[in-house]
Amino acid sequence: MDSTATDRFDTGRFEASRNRLASLAYRLLGSAADAEDAVQDAFLHWQAADRQRIKVPEAWLTKVVTNLCLDRLRSAQARRERTVGAWLPEPLLDGDPMLGPADTFEQRESVSLAVLTLMERLSPLERAVYLLREAFSYSHAEIADILDISESASQQHLHRARRRITAARRRGVGEVDPASARRIVEEFLAAASSGRTERLAALLTDDATGISDGAGLTETLLQYDTPQRIAAVVRAGFRPTPAKRRFAGGTPAIHYALVNGASAILFVVGDKVVGAVAFDITNGKIATVRGIAAPTRLARLAEAWRQHEPDTPLITQW
Repeated sequence: MDSTATDRFDTGRFEASRNRLASLAYRLLGSAADAEDAVQDAFLHWQAADRQRIKVPEAWLTKVVTNLCLDRLRSAQARRERTVGAWLPEPLLDGDPMLGPADTFEQRESVSLAVLTLMERLSPLERAVYLLREAFSYSHAEIADILDISESASQQHLHRARRRITAARRRGVGEVDPASARRIVEEFLAAASSGRTERLAALLTDDATGISDGAGLTETLLQYDTPQRIAAVVRAGFRPTPAKRRFAGGTPAIHYALVNGASAILFVVGDKVVGAVAFDITNGKIATVRGIAAPTRLARLAEAWRQHEPDTPLITQW
């Protein structure tokens, strides 16, 4: 095989692993853009390596991507960007290959916006061990090799990560019946659109939280922590005005969608997503409302939506 054919073959081997590597990087970083950068950096490492000496390409590439992501998480820039109150995971439309694998509850949960947010409480090593074990089913021996730690250290990191995530996770967390989730979100939208703040508050858990990125116009997230306050803010936010429509670039339609495996509504002008509201639902009520409208956080979701065949909107003209 000549060098050109070898390069083509080796590039094919990398591309066969690209989606899996991207899904690992996304879980580690919570950012699709950063995940894509990490995978591209891994490709450059792959091209520069003596590939004839790599016995198991999948394992080698997993190690490279994991460590590239850990380097990013430990960097001074990442620490500034991910300060408490300033960071939200980047939402992805269901069907995005970056969300896979999704065969088990643990795999699906590991990519939820709730767990991606909770993982900010973990150290980079704890996060890597947790994801490699829970989402990708690597053994502790394999994880030890990927991270250059001992098996016992891997077990300890996993124990601490599980304990921290379990302690922070809301009671009643679990998979929600899709039809019930959609009904709750439709009730929420109807109450928000009609101004029934009492009904809005009744749909929220007693310890509900609301989070908004302020459409990227503020450096810190806007956070609300009582059902009444959240209901008031949601009602104000859902009241259409000429200024809001100008800011959105037109009159949005509102669609129901699944984002990171959970219910969401998307504000869409033409084929452009200009805002998303994602929900965590627990025991038949809404536990978290996340409003995301910063264009940088919506870039990949918006691109996926342009290639998506949408259902009939819940509201045709907002």
